[in-house]
Amino acid sequence: MVRKRKAQAEPSDSPASKRKVDGKAKRGNPRPQKGKVPRAGSSARPGFEPYPISQVYRLIEPGPVVLVTTGSLAEENHNVMTIGFHMMMQHDSPPLIAACIGPWDASFAALKKRRECVLAVPSVEMAGVTVDVGNCSAGEESDGVEGGVDKWARFGLQALPADKVAAPLVGGADVIANLECVVEDSKMVGKYSLWILKVVKAWLNPERRPGEGGRMFHHRGDGTFVVDGDLLDLQDRMIRWKEFQD
Repeated sequence: MVRKRKAQAEPSDSPASKRKVDGKAKRGNPRPQKGKVPRAGSSARPGFEPYPISQVYRLIEPGPVVLVTTGSLAEENHNVMTIGFHMMMQHDSPPLIAACIGPWDASFAALKKRRECVLAVPSVEMAGVTVDVGNCSAGEESDGVEGGVDKWARFGLQALPADKVAAPLVGGADVIANLECVVEDSKMVGKYSLWILKVVKAWLNPERRPGEGGRMFHHRGDGTFVVDGDLLDLQDRMIRWKEFQD
């Protein structure tokens, strides 16, 4: 048996009925919008502007500028260079650091041969010298003499014997730390010039502890730098990472 639909009552003229009818949105009408949503492909985003992807390294270029030593102090063929492209990959067991060192760097051949190096972290007092070290290469002629630039002598850098590797530590009152490293993985060197380094020994200058006398400086990718400033302590909020706090 077919069920009959109830006949709809005609809307009354009562105020309540009038409000219900007037307040009912008509089918097919768009909903009111609080703000326009940008179309896909549009260059407009509230509060932002397009940025060239060729310069994104200026936005996220990571940790401090560091010096890298290679070669052998005992054999007197040790070299030093400056890099800004590196990152932590693993906290411990073992601690791993990725560093970008390519065949355009004279240190590349030494790192490839010996598979070890030292990463030295300079304080801001060494910023000028650190930049100068990066402006020359041991592979270039110096005053017409073949064999390259002796950057240790030119910039007055002190080479100290390391404990686990042949490459030297960088000495001096304004060096925050030295990390002795061996190559853990070189699978990405051919394609990305990216070396995975394992830290086997670490040295800290107690007079230049980060935040307590030692201030690292970070390259912004365009010849300008930012320097470590105020310390923001959020250890109490980082409840999932207590094992990495002192």
